Formats: sequence, C-alpha cells, structure tokens
Amino acid sequence: EQYSKLIDDIPQPNIGITMGCNVECPYLPCQYREDWGLDDPTEQSDEVFINTAQKIEEKVLDLKKRITEKSIPAS
Repeated sequence: EQYSKLIDDIPQPNIGITMGCNVECPYLPCQYREDWGLDDPTEQSDEVFINTAQKIEEKVLDLKKRITEKSIPAS
C-alpha cells in the first residue's frame, strides 16, 4: 500500500540524490550524496519542463551505470 511517510519512518538510504531547484531538502544520512543542480521548471514552458525531465532521465541512467560499475558505493 502506498502512503506518505515521515523521513524517520523510512530505512536509511545508501545513496541520496537532491535535485537542486533552489530548495532546501531535509537531511538524510547516507553513504553517498549528489546534488544534480537542476533548475525548477515550475511555471516554465512545456519545453523547459520536458528538457528538465530529459536531464533527470539521463542522470538516473548515468547513476545506474556508476552503481553497476561500482564507481560509487551502493551498499
């Protein structure tokens, strides 16, 4: 079942990714952390929103590759 959870209610992640977007994120202890420094597409054109979604997809695929290659700790 899907439901909202408090940060204290989830297991500690090994990898923490923040998007940037000029917002403060709550602190999550983790072994590895990245900030992707993305601009917030809120109230921007559809083109900007799509471009941001494509950047996220590229970064997720790159992260997956680096985890697979063990170039960042995943456990």
